[in-house]
Amino acid sequence: MKRTLLATLLALALAADVRADIGIISPADAHKLIEAADPARRPIVLDTRGGYKDYFRGHLPTAHHLNFDTLRGTDHGVPVQYLPDDLTKALLVRAGVDRNRMHLIYATGEALPNDEILSASMVAYVLEKYGVENIRIVDGGLPGWQKAGLPVTQEYFGNPPGTLPSKEKREIALTVEDVLSRKGQPGVVLVDARPKNEYLGDDDVWLRKGHIPGAISFHWARLMEDANTHAFRPFDQVKSQLEAAGLTADKEILVYCGTSREGSLLRFYLRHVAKYPNVRLYEGSWKEYVSLKKLPAETKENKAP
Repeated sequence: MKRTLLATLLALALAADVRADIGIISPADAHKLIEAADPARRPIVLDTRGGYKDYFRGHLPTAHHLNFDTLRGTDHGVPVQYLPDDLTKALLVRAGVDRNRMHLIYATGEALPNDEILSASMVAYVLEKYGVENIRIVDGGLPGWQKAGLPVTQEYFGNPPGTLPSKEKREIALTVEDVLSRKGQPGVVLVDARPKNEYLGDDDVWLRKGHIPGAISFHWARLMEDANTHAFRPFDQVKSQLEAAGLTADKEILVYCGTSREGSLLRFYLRHVAKYPNVRLYEGSWKEYVSLKKLPAETKENKAP
C-alpha cells in the first residue's frame, strides 16, 4: 500500500513538473530534463536530421536519430508522401515515441538555405497527428545548444520501443478535397509557406508553376531569427506581419507548401507559439496538387481580404 501511494505521489510530482503541452523549450531547460536523476523524468530526445553523418559528428545526449524522411515515400508516383499508418506507427514505436513521455525534437543548420528546422517541425506534426500531446522543439536547435555551452556527444543512443496513444488527432490534417471545399469560404485563409518566388512560379523546381488559386503567401522563415533559423521569433515581434497578411486567431487557416515541411513549421508556429485555435496542414501540398492536372494553378499574388 505504501509503495503504491509513493508511486502515485511520484507520478503526480512528475506531472506537475512537466505539463503536457506542445511548444518550444530553451536549450537550458531541455538540458535540465535530459540530466534528471530519475530516468522516468527524462524526455525522449529525437534528432530529426536527414544526414546521418551529422548525427555521427555530434548530437544531444540520449538523442535517438529519427531521419524525418523515413516517414515519407513515393505513393502513386508522387514523391515524399506520408507513409501508410502501419508503417508510420512502426517507425514511431521503434524510435521510442511514447504516450507517457515528453518528446524533445531538434535539428541543426542555422543559416538559409539550410532548412533542417523543417525536419523538426515535420516530425512534431506527425507525432501530434498520432495523438502525442507532450512535444517540445528545442528553440535554437543544436546551434543554440552549442552556443549555450551545453554538452554534445558522439555516443549512439537507442530508445526502447514506445507505446503510441490510442486516440489520434486526424483533424489537424487536410486532404486536397478538404482544401478545395474550404478555401474561399468566409473566415477561411489558405496560405502558402514557400519562398515568394516559388509562390509566384519563378522557380525550376515544380512540375507546374505558381500556387493554389486564392492562396496568400507567407514564407515560414519570417517567423525565425535571422542569425539562427532554428530560433523562433517571439510572437509580439511577428504579430503585426501575421495580421497584415490576414493570419489572425479568428480565422480558419489552411496551410500548405511544397512537400508539407515548410507548412508544418508555419502551422506549428501559428498553433503552438501564437496559440491560434484553428490551423490545419494540407499534407499532400503543392507536390500532390500539381500532379492533379485538372486542378488550376495561378501565378498572380493574392492578398487576404
